[in-house]
Amino acid sequence: MRSPDGAAIETLRIPLFPLNTVLFPGGVQPLKIFEQRYLDMAAACLKENTPFGICLIDAGAEVGEAAVPHTVGTLARIANWEMEQLGILMIDALGGRRFRILDHEVGADKLLIASVELIAEPEVALPQHRERLLPLLQRVIGDLGPARMPEPHRYDDAAWVGYRLTEVLPVQNLAKQKLLELEDPLSRLEILEKFLDQRKLLG
Repeated sequence: MRSPDGAAIETLRIPLFPLNTVLFPGGVQPLKIFEQRYLDMAAACLKENTPFGICLIDAGAEVGEAAVPHTVGTLARIANWEMEQLGILMIDALGGRRFRILDHEVGADKLLIASVELIAEPEVALPQHRERLLPLLQRVIGDLGPARMPEPHRYDDAAWVGYRLTEVLPVQNLAKQKLLELEDPLSRLEILEKFLDQRKLLG
């Protein structure tokens, strides 16, 4: 498959983990897994070194029947894991590329399996006039530490700066989802700067 501009479209078939949270590329999401379908999914991903998809729930709940996910999510790989208690797996999910769900089905174990297309992530430098966002972000990263904000810290990358700021904003998940879905990293930065200015959080 090719996009309208002629670039090849990458597609994957992956299990989905719908959550009441939004994972961003380059972000770290600690997860506590106890449902059998997700324990099996995590074991398979660890064994085969394959990703799964994290999507914000559009309808339904994290536990029980398969939830309906938003169509744009983020690939996740298991960076760290431990099972101190039998049947409860603690993992750190590391965000990779964004994807768009093409179709999905519910397996016999109520695990969602989806065909997804990966979303291109253009490399865009942080514009000079947006550098006023950096002192706030640097303070947040210093407070949270490397476990939550692992290096490399790409302060010159417009998408990376936008994702890290959106992660820590005190806003509803639906607003974070809309910012995840934005194609243009510069538009995301503009929205973030207006939001932070309105709350007098920028110097």
